[in-house]
Formats: sequence, structure tokens, C-alpha cells
Amino acid sequence: MTIPQSLLFGLIEGLTEFIPVSSTAHMLLAQRLLAIPATESMFAYLVLIQLGAIAALLIYFWPDFWRLIKALFARPFSSASNRLAWFIVLATLPALLAGALLRDTVQVLFANPLLEAAIRFLAAAVLLSLAEWIGSRVRGLEDMTWLDALIIGLFQVLAVVPGASRSGAAIGGGMFRNFDRASATRFAFLMSAPVMLAAGAYESLGLVRDGAMAGLLSVLLLGLLVSGVVGWLSIRWFLKYASNHRLYPFAGYCAAAGGLCLFLQGLR
Repeated sequence: MTIPQSLLFGLIEGLTEFIPVSSTAHMLLAQRLLAIPATESMFAYLVLIQLGAIAALLIYFWPDFWRLIKALFARPFSSASNRLAWFIVLATLPALLAGALLRDTVQVLFANPLLEAAIRFLAAAVLLSLAEWIGSRVRGLEDMTWLDALIIGLFQVLAVVPGASRSGAAIGGGMFRNFDRASATRFAFLMSAPVMLAAGAYESLGLVRDGAMAGLLSVLLLGLLVSGVVGWLSIRWFLKYASNHRLYPFAGYCAAAGGLCLFLQGLR
């Protein structure tokens, strides 16, 4: 991994983490085109680079997160903020369990970047198309129940296995439960923070334990900075976009990108 490559990966991560096109698929495609070997260190890098984006998320939504953290310790379900905080906790549990139990399976898939990228792109395309087609988009976050939170959390598992866009899976899950795009997007962003932080912390501890952090640190820091700045801008843009526009363009883009990955895979 070189400094220019890390800057490129930071740009890709920041641009694609919070819009429903699968940041992981884009980075896997870039990894293949740049002929970077699919090593365990590269797998860890692709997880750690998300920390820049999660920093952007925490900064952008800091007033919301602070209110939810304080509300979490109040009497259960005593306020709208308290309910939302507990719903976020409930929604993150399935993805955390799936990530812990299926990490080795996911890492095996990363050994074939083009195939994994194709799966993620095509899964996102199908999910977004179905969510737009089926969802009625008449509910707001104030209408959320524990069952809604659990089902949206189960949809986020699709980002682990078979692989899809994390934001796309969560937004799609919300739309399947008839939440409007803005509410589904906001909840998807809020619930992504615990999962991304847990994954980044786990990989960081592993790199420190294995002594591999020193080899990644210099290039990783630049990538983190770029992904953070670009990620903040992406969050701001997509929240406005989702309020007034359908997600079909993202579904079409993912379908085309998935087809390209399958074509390149066939050329190997």
C-alpha cells in the first residue's frame, strides 16, 4: 500500500460509505484494478479506513448522538429520545453478532475481490429496487416499534453475508417497513455508528497484537483524513437528496457496476 493508493481509498470510502452503492465493493474493485494482493493486512485496512468515515458521522450527528446517549440512561421508554436510543441498540445487535461469527467466512470471500464486489453491487441493486417498489413511505421515526428496529437490524446483516451496501441494506430495511426515505436514511446513519466502531476497534486490536499496525499507520492516517472530510460532505449531500428523490439511480448504478465486475471476472 502506497500513499497515493491510500489517498485514493480514502476518497472512495468517503464518497461511497453513506450513499447506497457499497463502499466495500468500490474498494474491492479498486484493489483488483490496482493489483493489490488480497492479504489479511489489506482486509484489515479496508475495515480500518472506515474509521475516518465514522468520525465524520459522529461529528455531523454529534448533537443527536449526545442526546441519545444521555437519554439511554433514563427510565426505559420514558421519552422519544430514549425509545430511539434503545431501538438503535436493538437494531445493531444482529450485525454485530453476524460480524463476529462470520468474520472468517467474509475474509475468504475477500480473497476474490471482483466476485465479492459483484455480489455486493448486485445485492444492493436488487434491495434498493425492491424497497422503492414495495415500500409505501408513510411513516416517520416517531412511529418506530421494537419490531421495526429488529427487522432493520436483520437487513443490515445483508451487508455482512452475502454482502451488500451497509447503508443500502439499512435504508432498504426501513423502506420495507414503510418509513419515508428521510427517516429510513437518518436511522440507517445513526445505527451504523456502533457497528462500524466495533469493527474498527476489533481490527485495530488485532493489528496491534500482531505487530502489523506500524506497517499500515503512515499510509492509513492519510486515508482516514481524506475519508473523514469527504464522508462529511457525502452525508450532508445524501440527506438532502433522500428527502426528495427516489433511489432507482443508485440501483441502476449498482447493477451496471456489478455487471462490469462479472465481466472483468470472466476475463481472468
